[in-house]
Amino acid sequence: MAIKLMHAAPSVSDTQRPVPRWALRTAYAIPLLLLPSCLWRLPFAFHFEMGQVDDGATTAPLWISVPYVFGLSVLTEVAALLCIGLVRGWGEVVPAWIPLLGGRRIHPAAAIVPAAIGGLVMTAVTVMMALTWIGALDGVGYRNGWWEALAKICISPIGLWGPLTLALTYAYYVRRCRPANTA
Repeated sequence: MAIKLMHAAPSVSDTQRPVPRWALRTAYAIPLLLLPSCLWRLPFAFHFEMGQVDDGATTAPLWISVPYVFGLSVLTEVAALLCIGLVRGWGEVVPAWIPLLGGRRIHPAAAIVPAAIGGLVMTAVTVMMALTWIGALDGVGYRNGWWEALAKICISPIGLWGPLTLALTYAYYVRRCRPANTA
């Protein structure tokens, strides 16, 4: 019995036109890239500062901070999972199980506009994050370099979200809005 180390890429037959392999892999990688920052955020819900220097600001009660932080992490992952719609059939046709809309074709602008805006906003966040880390903008202080290194390791992959979403949006635009090459 042979052990299969590599699995086959998922089928892309549910899209009108073929999806580039890089776009498929990128769309599935985005939620995984955001996972470290979502996990990094969770201890803050319980007022554990993760090595950040407390400036004496008052903290929200647990009944506010826990749902807020957990909700933010879940919302981040849901938004990341929506990027998969740019490479799958449910980003072109509303799934049949959705009442009233199921089976209808999705206008390309309904996916392109929100994805482009989200990609641009997250790219701006990436620029702000980079400016903070090089010292051009004020940032959070850490008790020591180890906490700061851990924070940067966990948070830095989120910086790829904006540019990767813009690349996926462009690939979606090319696939859905440009005429197919007939040679």
